[in-house]
Amino acid sequence: MGRWMKPEVYPLVGAMAFVTSMCVFQLTRNVLLNPAVRINKSDRGKAVLENYEEGEKYAEHGLRRFLRTRPPEIMPAINHFFSRNE
Repeated sequence: MGRWMKPEVYPLVGAMAFVTSMCVFQLTRNVLLNPAVRINKSDRGKAVLENYEEGEKYAEHGLRRFLRTRPPEIMPAINHFFSRNE
């Protein structure tokens, strides 16, 4: 049996697998945790849900709380290197 995929295609397949997994993760997160998505019948029957605490918990997740305490720099070492006065 011959090779069915050329080695040059491996990086493209890896990138596509990574992006696909990110999409699946985000869709799953939204379906399971988003307060605006209503799966069970009792919630779908209500026009407006009074779930402010659940919405706040969804919007203020752990990563956002962690990043709020960090400085807004992507590469602090490079920023400090180029911004110092000599």
